[in-house]
Amino acid sequence: MSPDLQNAMTLAQSAPIIAPHTTSNATQAKKLAQQFEGVFVSQMLGEMFEGISTDGPFGGGAGEGMFRSLMIDEYGKQIAAQGGIGLAPAITRELLKTQEVRQ
Repeated sequence: MSPDLQNAMTLAQSAPIIAPHTTSNATQAKKLAQQFEGVFVSQMLGEMFEGISTDGPFGGGAGEGMFRSLMIDEYGKQIAAQGGIGLAPAITRELLKTQEVRQ
């Protein structure tokens, strides 16, 4: 294992655990569920874009890798905002149900 990876793992393991805040606000739960769905879709799109070659007259380079990840993040946010793949409503229901049980 490389020293950088070991340092990153040590930092991640020593980070404080932040407990989730309870809310009965359905609007806030829906917003958080939509954000989660956006991140999930971005991860899926990132895997999809891995196999696409960027060679060509205007492609490639170190900058493209960075900007591609930003573009994919925005794609994920926009897909989730337009209805997504159906995760947000299920996540919202589960968030609210879990919080009702705890209270």
